[in-house]
Order: sequence, then C-alpha cells, then structure tokens
Amino acid sequence: MNVVMIGSGSVGLVSGACFAEFGASVNCVDKDEHKINALLKGKIPIYEPGLDDLVERNIAAGRLKFSIDLEQAVNEADLIFIAVGTPTRRGDGYADLKYVYAAAEEIAGYLNDYTVIVDKSTVPVGTARQVHRIISTANPDADFDVASNPEFLREGSAIKDFMHPDRVVLGVESDRAENRLRELYRPLNLIEAPIHVTNLESAELIKYASNAYLATKISFINEMSQLCEKVGADVHSIAKGMGLDGRIGRKFLHAGPGYGGSCFPKDTLALIRIAQEHGSSCRIIESVVEVNAAQKARMVSKIREALGGSEAHKTIAVLGLTFKPETDDMRDSPSLAILPALVDKGATIRAHDPEGIDEAENLLPDSILYFDSIYEAIHSADAVVLMTEWNQYRGLDLEKVKATMKGNVFVDLRNVYERSMMEKAGFNYYCVGR
Repeated sequence: MNVVMIGSGSVGLVSGACFAEFGASVNCVDKDEHKINALLKGKIPIYEPGLDDLVERNIAAGRLKFSIDLEQAVNEADLIFIAVGTPTRRGDGYADLKYVYAAAEEIAGYLNDYTVIVDKSTVPVGTARQVHRIISTANPDADFDVASNPEFLREGSAIKDFMHPDRVVLGVESDRAENRLRELYRPLNLIEAPIHVTNLESAELIKYASNAYLATKISFINEMSQLCEKVGADVHSIAKGMGLDGRIGRKFLHAGPGYGGSCFPKDTLALIRIAQEHGSSCRIIESVVEVNAAQKARMVSKIREALGGSEAHKTIAVLGLTFKPETDDMRDSPSLAILPALVDKGATIRAHDPEGIDEAENLLPDSILYFDSIYEAIHSADAVVLMTEWNQYRGLDLEKVKATMKGNVFVDLRNVYERSMMEKAGFNYYCVGR
C-alpha cells in the first residue's frame, strides 16, 4: 500500500510514521524544503515522545521517506492524505481552508490510476465535497474518491493514540474507498479497534463534536471551581464524585487555568461558525468559549491577590509555558493570556519549561527571562506559579524551593500539591477551586 501524506506537521508526521509502522510505504510531502531536509537528517520539527525513534526506525526499514516532489508521490499513491494546517481565519473564527484547497488543486493534475483522497486535517462540514469538486473540475477524467478520516491524536501521547485508538472514523461514499482504507488500517484488527464507517458529513462533524464536548467538560469543572471557592467546597472531591458516575466519566474534569492547544480553541470557534452558517444555534459551545476566556483572566486576578493586590515590582517564577505537558506546543496556551497581563502591570517573569522555551520566546513579551534550571528560575522570586503540570514539577524539593525564593507565595494553577503539605513547608499556598 503506497501512502502519500501531504503536510509534515504534527498530524502528518505522526500519522505517516505510524502508517509506515503498520507496513505501508509512506511518502511525506511538504513544500517546506528546509523541514524536509531536516527530516531526512533525522531532525524532528516537533516534540512528541517516541516520534524520533519511530521515524528513524521506519526510514531505516525503507518504509518512510520525505520529499518535496508531489508529482512523483501522487503518481505512485494508492491513498493521499491531506494533513495540512487549518488555522482559525483572522476576523471570523472560521477554519481557514486555503491550504486544503491548494493541495487538492495541485493533486488533481497528477492523478492517474484510481486514488483515494483523504481529508485528515480537521475541516468543516462540506469540505470533502468541495475537495471533490475542485479535483473533478481540474481533472474531469480522474478516477478517484474523497474520504474523511479525522484524527484524534492528543499531543504528548499521539503515537499511543494512533496505535491503540478508541475508534477509527471513516467517512466514505463508495465500497472501493472503504475497502482501501480498511486495508490500510487492517493491523488494528489485532486489537479489535472499532472502525466506524459513516458518510462524509458525519465524519467531519464527529471530530468537531468530540472536541467541543471535551472542552465543555473542562469549562464546566472550571466554572464549578469558582463556586467551590465561594462555598468552601473542594473541586477535586466534586470531580471525583462526578467522575465515578459511568455516564459522566472522570476524564477532562480537572480544574485549571483553561484549555489551550491546537484543537479545542480552534475547533470550538469553527463549530460555532458552522452552526451559524447553517442557521443553527450552538449556545452551549458559545458559553464554553466565554467561560474559558474568563478562566484565564481569573487566573491573573488569583496571582495578583496572592501577591497582596499588586504584581508591580514583584518577581514571579513561572513553571511551565506550554498548554499541556509532553509537548512544545504554545498555541493558545494559558500562559499567552496570563503572563503578558502580569508583565504589563510591572511584574518580572522568570520562566522554565522543559520543551517550550524556544517557541515561547517568539510569542511572549521580550522582557521575560528564561532558564534551563528550575531552581535558577525560582531564585529570589517573590512567588512561584505552577502553570503546566510537567512531571518535573510534581516532585519539587520544597525545602530547596523555599530556601531559593525571596518570598513564600506558591500559586498552583494545576492543583498538583496538597494544601496541608505546602503550608507545612512554609508556603502561602493558592490553588484552583479548593
């Protein structure tokens, strides 16, 4: 099975490497020649645990290659996956599909034998039919089908999610397309992974609906965390009591500074726009977006309160900048909303992150100082703010932290520590919803 992956970002690279691990012959094509040359030298452009070994192993086995030559790749392909970016379009919140449509138009001119074109990118309802229209208009004689195969990869555990998925969703319109995709995913039959076959529109909407529902759980528990602080309840206990109900489940019921990343912010906004375009309401998701923005702003107030009402002339050590652990992704990270607000009011920020510093330097205010050592970042700080729950921060030497700081304020935005432990260690401890 010859597979072409157009786009070598987080989705295209992980998916391509995993398909190669399944035994397919995979060609990852990208217009960014610098990125392709780096990949050919074994340099992975993103941080994803285990990806470097997976790529290296499959390059060595001859199953995975990288190229800028789309024409040759398409001529040899049985399946072509479009895995390019669909960022939020500036001004209206809709998914920007220019890269998807450009890929479709370029593919069209090179199609020969029967080929399945697969939308892997997260795209609004109706995109697959637009891709079909673009290709058939550009090449009326082409023998092809368009399918939708949304990804459900969590950054930091993307390889595990691909190899052991909760489900594989296939949106198809012909038996030929379905059979070819089933053959590609056949190795998952060994673990009896569910393969859900549906139409194009349903497959496209499943992705958005799934992410919006998970974002809803996060915003819900964050809103409950505010109430917990008002009435003296413990949001951890609330979440556990809810999660033990099998109808609800415990996942994504973790109070914190709000969701971020490449999916939830983009996909919730896109779903709202899709609903508006089709004359349907999406009031719950609109509220989810509002609650998430408010939660990030509330974290600024929490830090300010912990510092006695003003962050001016205070030094704050920030542990964690990425939106979640095990990734270098800064997209819509809570730190991007929280730290500039503190800097604007006169705070000095000393930051540490295991993987996100390079990207953070491009996105955060220039005045922020970055350190490779946790304890160097903490040195002489009036307060420590734990922003992202990396494992490195779960077992801090509290005695050393206290001795290294100038002050004793510890703001735990991820509820990693217990209040009794922190107060016993001499900290003035603040957390979320407890």
